[in-house]
Amino acid sequence: MNKEISVGVIGAGVMGVGVALDFALNNCNVILKDISENALLNAKQKLGSELRLVKMMKQEFAHVSTEHVLAKITFTKEWEDFKKLDIIVENITENWNTKKSLYTELKNEKIEWEIFAVNTSCISITKIAGEFEKSENVIGLHFMNPVPLKNIVEVVKGYHTSKDTIDKAEKILKLLNKKAIVVEDFPGFVANRLSHLFMNEAAFLVQDQVASPDKIDEIFKRGYGHKMGPLETADLIGLDTVVNSLDVLYEEYQDPKFRCCPLLKKMVYAGDYGKKTGKGFYKY
Repeated sequence: MNKEISVGVIGAGVMGVGVALDFALNNCNVILKDISENALLNAKQKLGSELRLVKMMKQEFAHVSTEHVLAKITFTKEWEDFKKLDIIVENITENWNTKKSLYTELKNEKIEWEIFAVNTSCISITKIAGEFEKSENVIGLHFMNPVPLKNIVEVVKGYHTSKDTIDKAEKILKLLNKKAIVVEDFPGFVANRLSHLFMNEAAFLVQDQVASPDKIDEIFKRGYGHKMGPLETADLIGLDTVVNSLDVLYEEYQDPKFRCCPLLKKMVYAGDYGKKTGKGFYKY
């Protein structure tokens, strides 16, 4: 990298950890914030396992130690550490009331940032930008999971997002060796309007006892050439996140094709979120 950038990552869940790791691997100074002390402790452990995977898959990071990565990341529950950041990447749950509460807190704390990026999969960037005075500096950066291994990011242009913000975001992503694909702002954008239909219908197939999860995924992978099946993907993302996203899509479009499969909701009620809890459509 030509320049070390300061990055604030909000939310120490699956995506937040991946985003923080990716920036740290590329020599950025990262502040990872969460409201939960347990989430931050789990994030430190998760970073180690994620790094091992990255080192196996990407030779250029084979020499990087866990200590080096952790030295680039500050773990915090406090806003005092968020000072004059180049970019904030928000990764909290896909719930509008929760997000809106966070944005109010950010405004009250008078946090300074050049770009506010939302790693949302479904919620409108224009709606989010309406919560900020500098709406032209708000953009969607939909990172794919696992973040350090994916080389594209869906960049979502809100109604007021400026060309300067898009250019800056593209430069930052280039430093991460990721291709920016700019799309317009509609709930779900491109990736999730497609992927969630696949995952939801696959869950209906399990619910209707048409086939087992492994058979459904195998047909999808071998038939369509995808590396992962829709149910494997749902487990990786987190079934709770999938359900939240489907609910947002259904509410925004009022289209029955986005009606969440009852089996998905039942599994979430039971606490079977997928890989992060050790059980979803598969056991881990």
